[in-house]
Amino acid sequence: MFDVGDIVARRSHKQDLYFRIVQIQPGGGEKTALLKGINTRLLADAPLNDLVEKNSSEVAHYQLEDFQGIYQKLNIVVNQRKATQERDETGEYFEIPGRVLHLDGDEDYLNQCLKTYRQLGLEAKGFCKAEIEQPKVIYQILEDNPTDILVLTGHDGFLHGKKDFRSLDSYRSSRYFVKSVIEARRFQPNRDALVIFAGACQSNYEAILSAGANFASSPRRTLIHAFDPVFIVERIAHTPIDGMVSLKDIIKHTVTGTDGVGGVETRGQLRRGYPRSPY
Repeated sequence: MFDVGDIVARRSHKQDLYFRIVQIQPGGGEKTALLKGINTRLLADAPLNDLVEKNSSEVAHYQLEDFQGIYQKLNIVVNQRKATQERDETGEYFEIPGRVLHLDGDEDYLNQCLKTYRQLGLEAKGFCKAEIEQPKVIYQILEDNPTDILVLTGHDGFLHGKKDFRSLDSYRSSRYFVKSVIEARRFQPNRDALVIFAGACQSNYEAILSAGANFASSPRRTLIHAFDPVFIVERIAHTPIDGMVSLKDIIKHTVTGTDGVGGVETRGQLRRGYPRSPY
């Protein structure tokens, strides 16, 4: 018997991803579970008879493999930044990276992202807001929390039985990301004054970009990793404001690459200052 909070995988998908059960939904026939990916921003439904429970050892191994991949990505980021800083041989300048404001429908992922932003030297604020609530609150949150980079994410998914990849009705949360971006652009229309990443697993990429986002998921309607927004944001925040972010470079350093995320030409948000204070 399954309970809310259990870690499971799906037989029908060769147990490729691990999920946490967030709700067991009674029905007239077979019960189904609402599942949340433990490292991907995906919500999915599955009948209970399709699920396999994972023990603590299996979960630990799964998470260790994921962490090793993320650590390698973070190592590349840190080494690239060190190389850039070493080119400023005089040490006369100081740097102010772009500030980050992150709204996330998943509190666990939000806390992980905030911790990683800070480890990467970024000033970041976060608010846990369900995807459906984000369009209602984003304007006021932006008024109260000035920022350079806005992240709007959580969970999404292409609904079972749907066929129209263009229709917002085919997705769990894409319409809320679109509405949130529209509201954010009502607050700040300039894509370089407020850089926006929006979306989650399998989101309607074209609609989110059309609403005014700089970066979005998912070009191939694939899964994205919980940390994909972090890698996008880090490059934006540390690219000088007089330069354009390299689209190929920024996407290359995400976990899921061009299948999962994409965007449009955008200026960086790093400002250099002179002179450096001795205090």
